[in-house]
Amino acid sequence: MKEQLIGIGSGGLRAAIHPLGAELWSLTDADGREWMTDADPRWWTGHAPLLFPFVGRSRGDAYRWEGREYPMPQHGFARRREFALVERAEDSAIFRLEADGKTRAVYPFDFRLDMAFAVEGETLRMTATVTNRGEADMPFSFGYHPAFAWPLPHGGAVEEHRIVFEKGEPAPIRKVGDEPGLIARESAASPVDGDTLAPTYAMFEGDALIWDRLESRSLTWGVPGHRRLKIGFPDTPWLGLWQKPGAHYLCVEPWAGMADLVGFTGDVWEKQGIMRLAPGAARGFRMDVALVE
Repeated sequence: MKEQLIGIGSGGLRAAIHPLGAELWSLTDADGREWMTDADPRWWTGHAPLLFPFVGRSRGDAYRWEGREYPMPQHGFARRREFALVERAEDSAIFRLEADGKTRAVYPFDFRLDMAFAVEGETLRMTATVTNRGEADMPFSFGYHPAFAWPLPHGGAVEEHRIVFEKGEPAPIRKVGDEPGLIARESAASPVDGDTLAPTYAMFEGDALIWDRLESRSLTWGVPGHRRLKIGFPDTPWLGLWQKPGAHYLCVEPWAGMADLVGFTGDVWEKQGIMRLAPGAARGFRMDVALVE
């Protein structure tokens, strides 16, 4: 599958994207060092799936709209669909997914999802644009799910890596509850010390850590004093961190949407984080990933 990768870049950073899911597979610096997951199949073969039209799991793997139930896999179907390459330059590319018969059978809305990638110096800018091309209001959510290397290639042990948020994050967080993939209704104490999280494998034994009262819209990932990643997500109010304990990655997942709560039985418009997109309207979601000192 690597032979299908679409490469873009500058002198300082190169990205490789797979048309299946418009998924970012690789991010390498000027010295060829990889900043993303090794996709070791013992843990998880994903790289950076796009979460659309819903983030997370719907209870019973189905949702309800206008009195009818529709099947929906966890994190939606975009990550399993081939995107068309509609624009390409040396340092940028745009991929597109549009509604067809298969998508309308499970999601009866006429959508367009454009995924744009552009490299500027040592920064990768990603922008997803969701457009409602139909005649009815469209319910949807969107999220990013990139898996960055842990440890990163510029030195430092696993236990020295830190998430440093833009702001202090004292608010309680959410965790997965006793229904697989669904969010517990009760909150948990924040593991953040001021603005800093020192992640451990043990933190993820119960699945993801989820911030739904997030103050920050950017963070850094890596070892203080070494080259790190700065990750910006101005358009997504929630964040998930996830890994399979012991794996060589940490997923930093900006979300506009979230899995159903444990016991949820409501209509699609009652799902937490669902956005309403009017006919003819579009909404964009940006994520920037930069190498910083």
